[in-house]
Amino acid sequence: MKNLKYSRQRESIKSFLAKRTDHPTADTIYEELRKDFPNISLGTVYRNLTLLEDLGIIIKITSSYGADRYDGNTLLHNHFTCTECHRVIDLEMDNIDHIKNVASQQFSGLIEGYVANFYGRCDNCL
Repeated sequence: MKNLKYSRQRESIKSFLAKRTDHPTADTIYEELRKDFPNISLGTVYRNLTLLEDLGIIIKITSSYGADRYDGNTLLHNHFTCTECHRVIDLEMDNIDHIKNVASQQFSGLIEGYVANFYGRCDNCL
């Protein structure tokens, strides 16, 4: 990819996500960035989020329980989504890479990776 032109808005999105562990939505990011960039559009936020995801700098977490969320932590990790409050939480757990072996038993192709999303009710909603 060619050198990417510097963007203060894009850098602000990266910085904002790097400091967060609550996996904010695009709307949350937009509202926060408007404090420093009053004329920023929601479309600009979405375009930059898509670009950052395409570059592997952030992760988009898609869920059937509400809006997409964004994560600045690109290291392999799993998430828990609360089906009641829709909060997305990093799930600290032992390595589950053996799941690739289990999946490979009934699959003739090559499994190179996986994404594990867990669902239920968080401790606050219980």
